[in-house]
Amino acid sequence: MTRPNTNRLARFGVTLVGLAALLVAVSLATGIRMVALAPIYMFTPMVAGLVAVLTSDVSLSTVGLRLGRPRWLAAAALVALPLVGLTLLISLLVPGVSFDPTANPLPGVPLPGGVVGLLVVFGIVLVAGVTINAVFAFGEEFGWRGYLLWELAPLGFWKASLSIGSLWGIWHAPVIFDGYNFPSFPAVGVGMMVLACVAFSPLYTYLVLRAESVFAAALVHGVFNGSAGFVVVYARADSEALAQLVASPVGLAGVAAFGIVTALLVARETPKLTRQRLGGTLADSTAD
Repeated sequence: MTRPNTNRLARFGVTLVGLAALLVAVSLATGIRMVALAPIYMFTPMVAGLVAVLTSDVSLSTVGLRLGRPRWLAAAALVALPLVGLTLLISLLVPGVSFDPTANPLPGVPLPGGVVGLLVVFGIVLVAGVTINAVFAFGEEFGWRGYLLWELAPLGFWKASLSIGSLWGIWHAPVIFDGYNFPSFPAVGVGMMVLACVAFSPLYTYLVLRAESVFAAALVHGVFNGSAGFVVVYARADSEALAQLVASPVGLAGVAAFGIVTALLVARETPKLTRQRLGGTLADSTAD
């Protein structure tokens, strides 16, 4: 049985940690906050993945760098909006959280009223999510759901997904400690981010498998990042703890939303994770 290659994993890990340490050092030396460096930091998993792949006999297409299946790429882009909607709904079911109908999700942008305005907002978020946001998301996803998912595929769907989710969450620590997402609770926030990333990871894996392309993860990640602000804007919480740890796309409401959708997707059958499927060389009749 093929096993994860420890040499490739070591090159990936050393590069990832080294780049993170370098950016933290730059932040400390210059006074530039890690949150400000986040757009650069997002590309460190991609660089680590490229180092692991390009220093071995593994091709980029083998680890998912291909167009894949267009309709599943479209599904990956579209699923993020219902997920954000479900997160908002779950948030509003929590005592102490209420809906703010006067909120403007795009401050400074004049919007038509009613349903038309809502559709305009969705359109803007979707376009931004599949373009600029997806570019930055790809900086993460080539490392996580490109190289690393392929490398850990022998562990199976759940072990690989949860392992990647855990690392993904821990990787956020430098920006979380600098106030990202959980400014009032940085230490607890790191643990919350790990929990959120673990909850997100199986769905991302599922979409990459169905699309046979790492671009699926970049699309859902990009649109989710772009639309997640809906929860923050419309859900008004009575306390900072509720706002940051519960009624948040990376709080308990987001964890619950992703958990529900993942359970529905795998209720029929957990998709089989293999390197052949990720490489697009193994047909799967259940993927349609």
